[in-house]
Amino acid sequence: MADLFENPIGLDGFEFVEFSAPEKGMLEPVFEAMGFAMVARHRSKDVQLWRQGGINLIANYEPKSPAAYFAAEHGPSACGMGFRVRDARHAYEAALERGAEPAETQTGPMELRIPAIRGIGHSLIYLIDRYADEHHEGLSIYDIDFIYEDGADKWPVGAGMKVIDHLTHNVYGGRMAHWAKFYERIFNFREIRYFDIKGEYTGLTSKAMTAPDGKIRIPLNEEGAGGGGQIEEYLRQYNGEGIQHIALSSENLYASWDKLKAFGTPFASAPPATYYEMLEDRLPGHGEPVEELRSRGILLDGSTENNDPRLLLQIFGQTTIGPVFFEFIQRKKDEGFGEGNFTALFKSIEADQLKRGALKTGEKETAR
Repeated sequence: MADLFENPIGLDGFEFVEFSAPEKGMLEPVFEAMGFAMVARHRSKDVQLWRQGGINLIANYEPKSPAAYFAAEHGPSACGMGFRVRDARHAYEAALERGAEPAETQTGPMELRIPAIRGIGHSLIYLIDRYADEHHEGLSIYDIDFIYEDGADKWPVGAGMKVIDHLTHNVYGGRMAHWAKFYERIFNFREIRYFDIKGEYTGLTSKAMTAPDGKIRIPLNEEGAGGGGQIEEYLRQYNGEGIQHIALSSENLYASWDKLKAFGTPFASAPPATYYEMLEDRLPGHGEPVEELRSRGILLDGSTENNDPRLLLQIFGQTTIGPVFFEFIQRKKDEGFGEGNFTALFKSIEADQLKRGALKTGEKETAR
């Protein structure tokens, strides 16, 4: 068995997430409401680059492209993601040798040919070896294939979100092992967390995978045995497996929340007051201002053992791109995914399903 820390593809974090929609104008308001700015347009395609901090979001409206076909099947959706790699040609060849399915991408005159493989729900995983960020200048794919808007700030601050922290997949029942093996086989990911979450009527299991570089994290969610819950609802609405949410990381989530609210980001329902009343019992000596957490609906998780707080602050947005939503987090030495909050979050989503009539409690109780 290969060393778990071996990095055969040369991964180096997320480069972008690509989105598509059946009609132009469906994605832009969502990005603007999170503080993203459109900084560039593709030279020959109907493709936009939206950015804040080191996060790149691609809005792809190009007709007869893989993104267009994906949108025709799934509606507004996350149709691809870019992985940074040291050498794209080597990474592509190595991925194919390890069993990846090649994917054709369109290339125009004087444009880069970006290799890609098939991923979750037939989406694309692009392999990018030309990249730069706000701290390290270099010739990126955008400098070659895009034209920056006149007067555009190349690295807008937005709401203060800095990087893509993780990106979660929802999969059909019985398919979690398949996708875990996919990431293990192609990229040498490893499992770092496993959760079995039960609400009042439904449940789910989640297996969190991480890449050898430690920067690409992909939790996999599968519906619980009883069915009828939020994962199943997503799969019906999305017409298949896919990216459920994208988590963006900030260095000050309180300030970022204030900016996100001002920009117009719609947040998920806040937890009940008892959640904050019980924080000190669950995380004694956490040191966070409880009233500031409560007034914003920010969740707190982690550990305070040995007087060494390791905390994760997180809050979830509402679904804004079909059934896809965004999460906003701040890590204070905690490398988890809010396991302690999962049940509370799960139950809040279940309550929203009940309110909307998407979950029929009578049927579930009878089934019991």
